[in-house]
Amino acid sequence: MFRNGASRTIPVVLIIIVMIIAIGALITAGRNLFSDTGESTEQVDVGRDALLDTDPSHSVEMTVRGPIVGDEEHHSYQVTVSPSGRNLTTFKGYLESTIKDHQLSNNTKAYEQFVYALDKANFMKGDELTGEDNDTRGICADGRIYSYSVIDSGEAVKTLWTSTCSGSRGSLKASSQQLTDLFLDQIPDNKKLLSDLKI
Repeated sequence: MFRNGASRTIPVVLIIIVMIIAIGALITAGRNLFSDTGESTEQVDVGRDALLDTDPSHSVEMTVRGPIVGDEEHHSYQVTVSPSGRNLTTFKGYLESTIKDHQLSNNTKAYEQFVYALDKANFMKGDELTGEDNDTRGICADGRIYSYSVIDSGEAVKTLWTSTCSGSRGSLKASSQQLTDLFLDQIPDNKKLLSDLKI
């Protein structure tokens, strides 16, 4: 009779052990899954973290390319803002010969206010495109392309772009008009400096 009871208990004990192992495996898998998601979120925020960093090596940049026309008629411009300076440069032709280079000083407090305003306007909202999807050559031939970058030590941390053509929305998921206005407001004489450009 004792042997009969033991033979019934052993399978029950084995089932309990297998269930404990299975539950442990599920908990481990769940932890790994959630920790991977956390790493992905950090990668998405790299552009925003760089944007809000007011270290002297950081800057933000906007480039606007005009319609694709003959070299003599093609224009573009770039606004760069850093903790120490603000710069608006206008270009002629596809080789970007400088027309005007307007430089102004800046300070860390002013830069901090500016980048936080950009952040509130979703400056880094969007996922960078790769390969052909990120090739802006020939895109929006009759309109304008807007490119926005966060830069650290001369290297772009993240760049997003959009255009005025509905078929080429690009990677930016924010209002280019709002961002452009914020950048141009950093240059008091921007209307005069841009008045000769055919953009």
